Amino acid sequence: MAFRQLKVLSLFQENILKSVTGARAIHDSKVLHAANIPKKIWQLGRLNHVAIAVPDLDKSVALYRDVLGAKCSNKQSLPEHGVYTVFVELGDTKIELLHPLGDKSPIQNFLDKNQSGGMHHICIEVSDIKLAMKDLKEHKIRTLGNEPKIGAHGKPVIFLHPKDCCGTLIELEQA
Repeated sequence: MAFRQLKVLSLFQENILKSVTGARAIHDSKVLHAANIPKKIWQLGRLNHVAIAVPDLDKSVALYRDVLGAKCSNKQSLPEHGVYTVFVELGDTKIELLHPLGDKSPIQNFLDKNQSGGMHHICIEVSDIKLAMKDLKEHKIRTLGNEPKIGAHGKPVIFLHPKDCCGTLIELEQA
């Protein structure tokens, strides 16, 4: 009886995936994979961090460090990006606390619209940022800038326009 229920559930999951992707689904080690998704010459990697714009950086660090018990980095200034950053370590990923630096900070613009702060962007690692940019441009995904800049981790980064990414600002970082 249990095997029959599992088989019905597996067929149900396969049909759901087929309806979403238009591809035949393969059930492998309890994970569904789409069989006809084209391979890219660049690959998405892990979620590097979620960035949160904060109006008071010291208060935010105190919350994560003193109340929640997280390990926090030292404050770092990134004048090229117009931000101060502090990273909150969370095992496999991080939270990046962002605070405005300078008059032209994009974070100040965000905080002007969201006075309490809030989620600003997500950062995903990619295997080859230049190939990713070229491929995304061919798919009509705009980048904010023509060339990657060096980010807080000392690696090239580029942002993707939120209007092209389901309303989410996405930062790609070279893995």
